[in-house]
Amino acid sequence: MDSDPASPLVGVVGPCGAGKSTLVAGLEKHGYRCRHIAQEHSFAKQMWKIIAKPDILIFLECSFENSTRRRKLNWLPADHEEQLRRLAHAHEHADLIINTNTADETGVLAQALAYLKSRV
Repeated sequence: MDSDPASPLVGVVGPCGAGKSTLVAGLEKHGYRCRHIAQEHSFAKQMWKIIAKPDILIFLECSFENSTRRRKLNWLPADHEEQLRRLAHAHEHADLIINTNTADETGVLAQALAYLKSRV
């Protein structure tokens, strides 16, 4: 489904392995304009806001254990904590926070769609 260029831009942010790419793909299939924001790799705390300029920001939470399992990362807990520190500003300003530790990709998409339908 093609998205309407006048529709709000949905930004999706979260640590590695949280499911950002999967959620963006699912939302785009439903016609939403989306931006995968790789904020977790930036030291600029407001990068999500300055570069992506989303109208709606969705934050995906993910534990160290799930991040490393999903992405097969060879990390220490400190690496994950650093990503969360870099994401703190986006987390504070998110319109919707979804815990991906307790929901599969279908559940995460359903939560996002329900929220977006109530907003758009």
